Amino acid sequence: QVQLVESGGGSVQAGRSLTLSCSTSRYRLRNACVVWFRQDQENQREAVAGLYGNGGVTYYADSVKGRFAISQDTANNTVYLEISSLKPEDAGMYYCASASPGYCNRKPNAWDFRYWGQGTQVTVSS
Repeated sequence: QVQLVESGGGSVQAGRSLTLSCSTSRYRLRNACVVWFRQDQENQREAVAGLYGNGGVTYYADSVKGRFAISQDTANNTVYLEISSLKPEDAGMYYCASASPGYCNRKPNAWDFRYWGQGTQVTVSS
């Protein structure tokens, strides 16, 4: 059941930046653990960044620290993922997902997240 809506993907040249958006009309995202997952060619979903807005908790995978930034706009009930200095390995389908806040206190696992979006594709050209 799709609960979240992602947007912002596209084909971008390596080295440039891209911002993905995740929103929902069903609940307040600041009250949940919201995580961006990237799906690879083996269909494995890896958490790249997460945020629990009310608690000020953030998570970043080691591979993206310094280049990815997750943030929220509470007025628009939207969580953003800004990707800077894009690399070919950043390509993939990006999904946002949400779960109860506690799941942001450890490395997020896809099977813990009940609510998902349909995904947005990021392609990186060299």
